[in-house]
Amino acid sequence: MQIAEIGNIIEFKDGLQGIVEKVYDNSVIVNLTYMENFEELAMEEKTVINHKHYRILYSNVE
Repeated sequence: MQIAEIGNIIEFKDGLQGIVEKVYDNSVIVNLTYMENFEELAMEEKTVINHKHYRILYSNVE
């Protein structure tokens, strides 16, 4: 299992995407305002996602 780092873009829950803002032992805090359709979704700006439930789309680490 690859663990995201701050600044990575991740995908979770059937296509939702966000930018990782904080990394914990078992989860990450994700900013969802990255999505173009964020306003239409009527969701909170941030959410917590367990490491097991996302995949990294873009990593700022080479």
